[in-house]
Amino acid sequence: MSRTAEKGAAKGGGFADLGPRVASAVVLVAIAVVTLYVGGDLFAAFWLLAGFAVNWEWQGLVGGERRTARVVAGGAAVAAATALGRSGLAGPAALEISVFAAAAALLSGAGSRIWAATGVAYAGVLAFSVCWLRESFDFGALAIAFLFAIVWGTDIFAYFGGRLIGGPKLWPRVSAGKTWSGTVTGVVSGALLGLATAYFGGGPALASFPVFLVALAAAAISQMGDLFESSVKRRFGVKDSSQLIPGHGGVMDRLDGFIFACAFASALGLARGNPSAAANLFLW
Repeated sequence: MSRTAEKGAAKGGGFADLGPRVASAVVLVAIAVVTLYVGGDLFAAFWLLAGFAVNWEWQGLVGGERRTARVVAGGAAVAAATALGRSGLAGPAALEISVFAAAAALLSGAGSRIWAATGVAYAGVLAFSVCWLRESFDFGALAIAFLFAIVWGTDIFAYFGGRLIGGPKLWPRVSAGKTWSGTVTGVVSGALLGLATAYFGGGPALASFPVFLVALAAAAISQMGDLFESSVKRRFGVKDSSQLIPGHGGVMDRLDGFIFACAFASALGLARGNPSAAANLFLW
C-alpha cells in the first residue's frame, strides 16, 4: 500500500504533513496486517473493497459519459478477478478483465475509451494478483508480507531521504517532489527490508542474493507505479485521486506502488511456472 511520500515536498519541504500521514498510515497498516494474518475471506474482502475503490476513483478521474455504468463494469471485473485469483486461474482472469475493460471502453466517450479500460485493468490486476499470491501454498502470507515490507520501506525511506538529503529532482514534469536521493534511498532500503522479512519469515535459506534482486526490482517497480499514477493525475489535472484517506488523498494514492509491485511478483510467479506463485519469489 504505497504512495511515495515525497509528494508535496515541492511546497517547501519539511514535515508539516507528517502528522495526518502517520495517523492514517497506522490505521491502514493495522488493517492490512490483520487481514493478511487471518487470510481467507477476510483478506479477499479487504482487497475486493480496495479494488472497487481504485476503479471508482479512476473512473471519476476520467469523467465523461456513463460513469456509473463504467464503475459497475469495473466492479464486476474486480469481483471476478478476486474469485479467480483465489482459485489460481490466471487465464480466465485475464480474459474476464479484458472483457469488462472493453465494456468500459464502449461505455465511455470517444476521447476517453483507453483511459476507462485501463482503469478496469488496473483495479482487476490488483485484485487478482494479491489474492493469487496470498492463496499460494507454503509461502502465500510471506509473499504479501515481503511486498508490504518492500513497498512501505521504499515509501518511508524515500520520504526521509528526499527531504533530508534533497538534491536534483527525478522527473519534475511528472512528480515535482521526487528526488534522485529519495528514490535511491527508498529502493535500496525497501529491498533490504524485504530481504529481512524473507529471512525472519522463512529462515536463512530464503534470504539469498536472488531474493534480494527480486526485492530490489520490486522496490524500483513500485516507484514506477508511483510515477505512473502521478502522470495520470497530472493528465487529468488533479492533486489526489479522491479524499477518502486523510493526509493521503485516495486509495489509488496509497496503492500505486503496491499495485505495480504485486503485478510484478505475480508475473514473475507465472513466468517461472511453479504452481505456487509465491514460492517462485523465494526458491531459486
